[in-house]
Amino acid sequence: MKQILHKADSRGLANHGWLKSYHTFSFASYQNIERMNFGKLRVLNDDFVQPSMGFGTHPHKNMEIISIPITGALSHKDSMDNKRSIEVGEVQVMSAGTGITHSEFNDSKTAATNFLQIWILPEAEEVTPYYNQKFFNEADRKNKFQTLVSPKTNLVAGSLPIHQQAYIAMIDLDIAIETTYSLKNGAYFFLIAGNVKIEDIVLDERDAVGIWDIKEVVVKAIKPSKLLVIDVPMQ
Repeated sequence: MKQILHKADSRGLANHGWLKSYHTFSFASYQNIERMNFGKLRVLNDDFVQPSMGFGTHPHKNMEIISIPITGALSHKDSMDNKRSIEVGEVQVMSAGTGITHSEFNDSKTAATNFLQIWILPEAEEVTPYYNQKFFNEADRKNKFQTLVSPKTNLVAGSLPIHQQAYIAMIDLDIAIETTYSLKNGAYFFLIAGNVKIEDIVLDERDAVGIWDIKEVVVKAIKPSKLLVIDVPMQ
């Protein structure tokens, strides 16, 4: 088994006032040659958007972009004529392909929004842009892995498709529950909340560990926990 541990306090931080963004990998002004990616996982940003603020219209191209709200909601508008609000419990996917523009705003006047922004390098470039979002029932991830995103060519029933042999799953673990995760490629475990042990690695809130060259790992909750897994090709 190979592994790389990323503690929460080792991430890059950009504080723009209206936005506080923790960067797991090099992004914008945070550049770290040792933190460029984990396989095909290129970006994992932990973003906090202040009330009535947001990202103005900006472009993307040839990237699979996944957004997962943790608290609050974001209003989304894009060049594909999608005008939607994405809320806690939902997952949004965009295949930027040949090119899109979009904006995201926190419409709340009182509460900040926290969401995870994930970029995965596609297996095919210049595809037709695609957008979708879906609500996932949290009961379906109680002490078991719920697949949120999977490859368009090998779609897991009920999940959202992307143009890469990658899978994103989430699990809500009760205290002392132990389960097994079977790796498809290399797996990047990001602990949203709680305290878990993965094999002999202990993760606290917002810690992460990338694991590869092993078929499965044992995950045990030390406290009630919410865990995200991003399973991506390493080459």
